[in-house]
Amino acid sequence: MDGPRTPDEVEVVALALATSELEVVGRVTDSSNVALLVEAKDADEAAGLTGGPVFAIYKPVRGERPLWDFPDGTLAGREVATFEVSRAGGWDVVPPTVLRDGPMGEGSVQLWIGDPFGLEPDVRPVDVVPPRRVPEGWISVVDGELGDGAAVSIVHEDRDDVRDVAVLDAVVNNGDRKGSHLVRDPAGRLWGYDHGVTFSPDPKLRTVLWGWAGDPLRDVDLERLERLQDALGGPSELMATLVGLLPALDVDALTRRVRQLLRTKRHPSPRGGWPAIPWPAL
Repeated sequence: MDGPRTPDEVEVVALALATSELEVVGRVTDSSNVALLVEAKDADEAAGLTGGPVFAIYKPVRGERPLWDFPDGTLAGREVATFEVSRAGGWDVVPPTVLRDGPMGEGSVQLWIGDPFGLEPDVRPVDVVPPRRVPEGWISVVDGELGDGAAVSIVHEDRDDVRDVAVLDAVVNNGDRKGSHLVRDPAGRLWGYDHGVTFSPDPKLRTVLWGWAGDPLRDVDLERLERLQDALGGPSELMATLVGLLPALDVDALTRRVRQLLRTKRHPSPRGGWPAIPWPAL
């Protein structure tokens, strides 16, 4: 399924996800937390979407696996907070995501982009290629080995929309940007998902999108950061939403990261003390 294209469409889809009856269709078995595929009944009609039934990923709070470095029961709120920051800053790369009650209690519900049953191949901007065979228009991130010992390079597209995600990840301090967490919808628009381990007050950026590390930020990046800084600088709808979703320390750290990015005007680089690339990377 295509994702929404305008702010008004995003608002309509989010409302449909928040109010539609959710019917569990299946479970994502390779997820570390409970992640259920649900159909949002009548959401297609309510939101004016095309392409058949509307599916979403529902992650109930009660199904979250405890983590040593994140407070229990906060991952669903982080999923929604990333969507709200993406929307407020103008990145618009996170599918509509809401916090609501569901079949297993409160949890995040996020629009599923593409074919949930794998009948149509996903188009992803991260890939594995033989070393020194980086395709034109792609950037090599790191060399490594497959399980059978074959040497490979992890690469990602050198495109503006992929770079948008890299900047957003730096803003929300994404600790788990795997290649499989990015997908293009049938219309070719890029979307990122799986943002449960974000907004930590400690530096935890871990991503496969290091291709621009240390490079100057673009004008559009700075404009979005300034827009977000304005929204975080005082009473606002965004601040009221984030305070209800995240611990206070995490909101304060978000404000500091935005300020730092505006000061350095550069993409962050990997730093010691924390793995720079998630495992598995894809």
